[in-house]
Amino acid sequence: MSLSDFFSPLTLEKFTPKEGFYTSQLGMKATFYTEKFPELGDAAFDIAIIGVKDDRAAVNNNGCSLGPDYFREQFYLLHEGAFESRIVDLGNIIAGAAVSDTYVALKMVVTDLIRLNIVPVIIGGGQDLTYAQYMAYEALEQKVDLVVVDNKFDLDEDENEQVSIATRSDTYLNRIFMHQPNYLFNFSNIGYQTYLVNQDSLKVMNKLYFDVHRLGEFLTDVSSAEPVIRNANMMSFDFSAIRSSDAPASGNAGPNGFYGEQACKIAHYAGLNDKLTSIGFYEFNPAFDRSSQSAMLLGQMVWYFVDGFYNRKKDFPLNPKSQYLIYRASLNDGTGEMLFVKSKKSDRWWMQVPYPTGVSKNERYHLVPCRYEDYTMAVNGEMPDLWWRTYQKLL
Repeated sequence: MSLSDFFSPLTLEKFTPKEGFYTSQLGMKATFYTEKFPELGDAAFDIAIIGVKDDRAAVNNNGCSLGPDYFREQFYLLHEGAFESRIVDLGNIIAGAAVSDTYVALKMVVTDLIRLNIVPVIIGGGQDLTYAQYMAYEALEQKVDLVVVDNKFDLDEDENEQVSIATRSDTYLNRIFMHQPNYLFNFSNIGYQTYLVNQDSLKVMNKLYFDVHRLGEFLTDVSSAEPVIRNANMMSFDFSAIRSSDAPASGNAGPNGFYGEQACKIAHYAGLNDKLTSIGFYEFNPAFDRSSQSAMLLGQMVWYFVDGFYNRKKDFPLNPKSQYLIYRASLNDGTGEMLFVKSKKSDRWWMQVPYPTGVSKNERYHLVPCRYEDYTMAVNGEMPDLWWRTYQKLL
């Protein structure tokens, strides 16, 4: 099947101002699927906007399938930054006869785009679509580091688990964790709120050595989310992770969450991530919006993602080695030393975690993004928790 078989074309008049776009606005810079499906080969595009108009599995958020077109009304009004964008908007994925059909379509689209070295930006629908986004990596035969921005863990019981691949927005993580074959290396949550989380779920996360971070860790300094995001191959952003005063457009929005500018920074960190090959912004529901406030914010978040993408440092270690500094730190218990890598280009840090004997024939260590604070902890003779969790996953 051709990719065009999965999409319905766009009607530009729906989101074009009466006076038209200014030449500097993204609406004049992007390529749109209207009559003829765009040619995606020959490295013509870097980023593809994909709408998904399916909210049948979105719990308490009926109407989020309408999000893509409302997002477009605001996103394409924004002016291009200090970059030359090559964005294609492929339109909206047609909802299948069943939710599982939509999953298959999204999975195939994301797989093909990644193979073409185009980053899909998925807009609309419930966060259950993260499962379809994740399944796209199965055909790519690579391990996946998944980062989810959400105010809770979507680990409720899934009664459809044995029936089909369809799931719900509050159960999809179960599907990802139990998926066979297992190609999930690490899962990270950013912004969970403790009173919305079952303590048994926290125990599951700790048992699996996954990285979960409370909202309070980022409210004074959101930059601490950057190393977590830098480790991701794919990312899923639940719009309800933003406080309702800044983004009311979700049936699950609450009084606490990230501020709008913090959400934009998180999206920017995702764009900067050299490893990231797909991102989804889910659960945006225009039925709950006020004066297009949330649509504007989502448009700005994607703008910051695009800006980050075009400012990628391409400094994932260690080539050439002359662009990096190696730091060594000895542990107090005398068990050995830890090695850290710092990029001269971006001042970003990684730590080297050695593979256990016999685990990897080709590589001696695994590089994991970290903070300067992890290095100072090691200098003081303490083992950072991130090092230990990573080592346990390598066993």
